[in-house]
Amino acid sequence: MEFSFDKAFAPPAIEWAVILPILIVIGTGIVTLILEMFHPKRNNNLIVGVGIVGLATAGYFAMQQYAQPVTETFGGMVVRDSFGTTMQLLILGATIISMLLSEGYMREKRISFGEVYPLMLWSASGAMIMATTRNLLMVFIGLEILSIALYVLAGLARKESNSEESALKYFLLGAFASGFLLFGIAFYYGATGSLDLRQFGEALVVDDPSQRGLILFGLGLMLIGFGFKAAFVPFHQWTPDVYQGAPTNVTAFMAAGSKIAAIAALYRLLDAAQPAKEVWIPALFWIAILTMTVGNLVALVQRDVKRILAYSSIAHAGYILVGLLAHSQKPGDIGFGTTAYYLLSYGLMTIGAFAIVTLMAQNGKEGTKLSDFHGLWKRSPVVAVSMVLFMASLIGVPPTAGFIGKFMIFSDAVSAGLVPLAIVLAVNSAISVYYYLGIALAVFVSDEEEGATAIKSGPALGAATAICAVGVIAASVFFSPLMKTLVPKEVVEEPMVVAEPIDAVPTSDGGTRTLGRRGSTETP
Repeated sequence: MEFSFDKAFAPPAIEWAVILPILIVIGTGIVTLILEMFHPKRNNNLIVGVGIVGLATAGYFAMQQYAQPVTETFGGMVVRDSFGTTMQLLILGATIISMLLSEGYMREKRISFGEVYPLMLWSASGAMIMATTRNLLMVFIGLEILSIALYVLAGLARKESNSEESALKYFLLGAFASGFLLFGIAFYYGATGSLDLRQFGEALVVDDPSQRGLILFGLGLMLIGFGFKAAFVPFHQWTPDVYQGAPTNVTAFMAAGSKIAAIAALYRLLDAAQPAKEVWIPALFWIAILTMTVGNLVALVQRDVKRILAYSSIAHAGYILVGLLAHSQKPGDIGFGTTAYYLLSYGLMTIGAFAIVTLMAQNGKEGTKLSDFHGLWKRSPVVAVSMVLFMASLIGVPPTAGFIGKFMIFSDAVSAGLVPLAIVLAVNSAISVYYYLGIALAVFVSDEEEGATAIKSGPALGAATAICAVGVIAASVFFSPLMKTLVPKEVVEEPMVVAEPIDAVPTSDGGTRTLGRRGSTETP
């Protein structure tokens, strides 16, 4: 037999356009790091500008690929589809706003390290990798790129014990959760012989109880890993301490960008695991209930705004999980439009709220207590009104984007037959009114202290707040065209892998036994 080196070791075909947005973000991070080494230390405005231009360029090339045919490259490890492109755009938008609000806050906190911007860019690139792959090895690489940068960012305020504690806690618990994910991937590989999620359905239906047990055990471990990153109960304990201790600009990025990446990866995993949904839907059903309820009930007793928003983030993770479960129940009828829209509205209102929290930092100190917001309406009426708007959207008051997002998830849950989840979502939304209203009312409490410090808002931080405020309203007003954009007509739901028997042999009792199966593509 003739051996051909070229045929045996031929590299896979690479379509560089598919990964161009990710490469631009990584390259921009390298450029900003070099600039940080040589630029004058007066400020980091040049670094911020270069970073935002790089992110905007990546967003432009990502939009050029929107609604294009599904394309795989790097041997199937990277995929271009409408879902992945949408998640990339959301991550890029969250990163741009987070960079805008960072410089003024970090100057006020006296922790103006230029390294924050390349780290933020590299973290965003890891999130983008997670959103654009069905390969579990690539998911793990993306998760580690995302997480390692966040571990460093959380501890930037080196002179504050809370920041150091949050970084250490996040690192230890994050490494532990990554171990669960990696162990789950190992079981999946052992059961399927592949790292591609599309092999899930084929391997699960093989008539081999031990193989089925391996793959289900691996799925459970992977759900624990993603549950930690998305802050589902009971994997949420890190969230309030890390959110409170990390610099507020890092918290804003973490609350939006990290959650979008985790939800995107979880969405693909659950789509692939459709053949076993009778096993994992009951488990995630109760996790969704606990996540919504625990997040809202514990937030009621908090007096620190960052901790309130941390538990709010946990509760919203529960709301998003309800949407994912509704999609899993009826994948042909309920697409990713609801998930994408809710992540968009959640990112805008959450980053906007944290942007206002950054404004309260004065003379190197945080101002995150509810009492620190007293008299805000006198010091800056525009900022006070913006905070009320963000709280109204987080509650779900019409006509904000938060209301439409919750209504869509509620409707999807009812349509999918998950009425108990829809009821729990409605009840928890009512519970959340108390603590969100508490923040909104705090800005209108009269400040008895004379000569209260005026709010210092630089142009970049003001722009970040304005973008979020306008976005919360615009996403509601332009709901219909936005949904048509999020779910383009040219792209249908992802094909499902349906297993077909390929070999059957007679058994001693007169029946047949399936030896293997192959996947066929079928559009639901």
